[in-house]
Amino acid sequence: MITVKNVSKTFNTPTGKVEVLKDIHFKVDKGDIFGIIGFSGAGKSTLIRCLNGLEKPNSGDILIGENEITKLNRKELRSARKKIGMIFQQFNLFDSRTVYENIAFPLEISGYKKDKIKNRVEEILELVELSEKRDSYPLQLSGGQKQRVGIARALANEPDVLLSDEATSALDPQTTFSILELLKNINQKLNLTIVIITHELDVLRYCTNNMVVLEDGHIVERGNTENLFLNPKSDTLKRFINITEGIQKSRKFSGGEGI
Repeated sequence: MITVKNVSKTFNTPTGKVEVLKDIHFKVDKGDIFGIIGFSGAGKSTLIRCLNGLEKPNSGDILIGENEITKLNRKELRSARKKIGMIFQQFNLFDSRTVYENIAFPLEISGYKKDKIKNRVEEILELVELSEKRDSYPLQLSGGQKQRVGIARALANEPDVLLSDEATSALDPQTTFSILELLKNINQKLNLTIVIITHELDVLRYCTNNMVVLEDGHIVERGNTENLFLNPKSDTLKRFINITEGIQKSRKFSGGEGI
């Protein structure tokens, strides 16, 4: 479904060139929930921007379905992006629009007729369990409800791929759990390919089937999520596991709970 071949990306800065991605390659099968994890500065954000065509790699190829993202012109890329849903950490909702209107927005700019928009929005509202909030505004919603609206909007154009960019980082553990449950439910119901980019190890452990570990622009480890957790090889993954275990012990001691 997704093939990333030998992707590298360099940025020019006042102090010289900085290579952010270095010969990245991996595959994501159709219907998989795939994780990408790394500490700050590892290249996660640049990688997701390359996947949706917001950044163009200096070298390498990215294929999503039948579209070779790195070879498309502007018009073709705009069309391809309709089939790549994005959910964000900060929700990116329009405060002046209702829940219904936020979800309808991508359908409006795609030129759908009102009847089609109405049917599709109501269908998605039911899927994300927000039908009763259709006429509410973002400022009237909790963080978890806002993220459900963000997910619903990302699903509006019936995408083939859903990219999640740190989508649970601003949420508390209980709300994070509910959002991950929703993503798993969407994956199962729609057979939708989901790529989760995060620095939260618990998110990958709970939700993904396969994953890669980024360090300084390189992939330092890849494979089945459960196997990697049981037998980490890279220093980066070992550090993540140690930090996560420390946080969980602290929460247990203080009476809190993780995912």
